[in-house]
Amino acid sequence: MKRLFQFALLMWMLASCTTPRGLQLEDIPTRASIADLSTSVPLTQNAPPAPINGMVTTFNEIDNHLTDLAGWRYVVQLDFDGVFANTPRTASASARAEVWFNQLASARRVQLNTSGELIGQAENSAYEAVRLGPDAFLIRDGTCLSNATDAAKTAAELRAGELVGGVTRAIPGGRRATINGADVYLFTFEQGDLILPSIRIGDNGSVTLASGEMWISVDNVVVRFYLNLDVENVVIFDRQLPVSGQVRMRYDLYDVGTAFNITTPFGC
Repeated sequence: MKRLFQFALLMWMLASCTTPRGLQLEDIPTRASIADLSTSVPLTQNAPPAPINGMVTTFNEIDNHLTDLAGWRYVVQLDFDGVFANTPRTASASARAEVWFNQLASARRVQLNTSGELIGQAENSAYEAVRLGPDAFLIRDGTCLSNATDAAKTAAELRAGELVGGVTRAIPGGRRATINGADVYLFTFEQGDLILPSIRIGDNGSVTLASGEMWISVDNVVVRFYLNLDVENVVIFDRQLPVSGQVRMRYDLYDVGTAFNITTPFGC
């Protein structure tokens, strides 16, 4: 619930430091399609090497250990399709974040967009936040917000774990592959191992794991984490009304070792 509260607080802070009108989706780059994400290339049945040669328990947030690397980029997305619980009224929503990192420059860039009623906002929302050492910048509707220092710092530190969570434990699944250019190993987990900060089960509600996969690299970072969930009577991101339907979570790590050139946003 701590991460869920932090995410809700972030969105409140971002909204409170700007005008009340809705954000325009066209202010950000076109959102990538899940279908366009790169696919894995199976190699051989192989046990993973140390330090991932046994049960792993340190991915309660799926983007753990990434600050140990020189640089990277990841895309994380949550989509919901279904109905408001106990009604025929349809509901759909999504949240997507793309994050870039440069360890040497202590720099981080986040692009976040939401649509539907995922967090109580009926309109599309989009933000860009950049951290350069101790400084942080926040862009909304193409305008740099000079009076939003705290919100900018919070937005620039948004993590994938706040959207899709992670697992308390996973064990080697006996498969090796190349995914997003990285040598990775499959790890399996049970429904009871899932941590889902964005989903709260209501009265007589349920979450069922339909399918899931997690691939860990020799750098001890998760390169891919996919979940498909069937949900009944759940609350997503503390929205007011519970929903029932399907939740899809996608996390892909790219460009491991690339120290991206992250600079002050245009207009700041």
